[in-house]
Amino acid sequence: MSFPQTGVADENATTAPGLVYHLGRAVLMPVVRLVYRPRVLGRSNVPKSGRVILASNHLSFIDSIAIPVVAPRRVQFLAKSSYFDGTGAKGWLSRTFFTSIGAVAVERGAGAAATEALEAGKGILENESAFAIYPEGTRSLDGRLYKGRTGVAWLALSTGAPVVPVGLIGTDELMPVGSTVPKLKRVTVIFGEPLDLSSHGPATSGKARRHATDEIMAAIHALTGQERADAYNEAPPADTMEKIKRAVLRPERV
Repeated sequence: MSFPQTGVADENATTAPGLVYHLGRAVLMPVVRLVYRPRVLGRSNVPKSGRVILASNHLSFIDSIAIPVVAPRRVQFLAKSSYFDGTGAKGWLSRTFFTSIGAVAVERGAGAAATEALEAGKGILENESAFAIYPEGTRSLDGRLYKGRTGVAWLALSTGAPVVPVGLIGTDELMPVGSTVPKLKRVTVIFGEPLDLSSHGPATSGKARRHATDEIMAAIHALTGQERADAYNEAPPADTMEKIKRAVLRPERV
């Protein structure tokens, strides 16, 4: 997932899009298409209505802008609350921009924060909306496709939402990690065929969640052709105790 450190979502997570969203889309989409000319394939694979999960690989900060801009319908995703609570002109610009692309504010937290973020995503889906998520959990710094965390499968199996795999190609060149201004690079966004994961079993089954997640990651790989990494994308353990926890306890990644 892309939000392992997030908390409870903003109360506006499931409300209808407002004027800022519609104006932002009306202005942003033509500009992006004119300047960056993204290649978009498979838009018809995204259901025009009803709940759906867009599960994507994650290469750059710009991914969370690319998907909502080119998708054929409103897409919501979770973003840290600091993008929304700034002051002055800079704070207003940030808040307006992220609202315009369908972002929902979440507060940073620890402990049960990942579970709370999943519940926020579930609420968005139960409002018959489209919800975007990165199963890898964070951006890939080496371009490889990492093992998916099972939160995406929990969302799909607990809500019955189909999963549309999304392949992003070139966004790491458009806006490399650490950069603040996008380059003039053309990117490709591919929407794959929807996946019905119900055959794997209930959301309460760890085995069902793992197998469903693996199917999603295989579908993403088929779109991007990235080299696969048989590991989770996470920071190295900070100390010996963390190494022991990962090696012995091996908690299920959400």
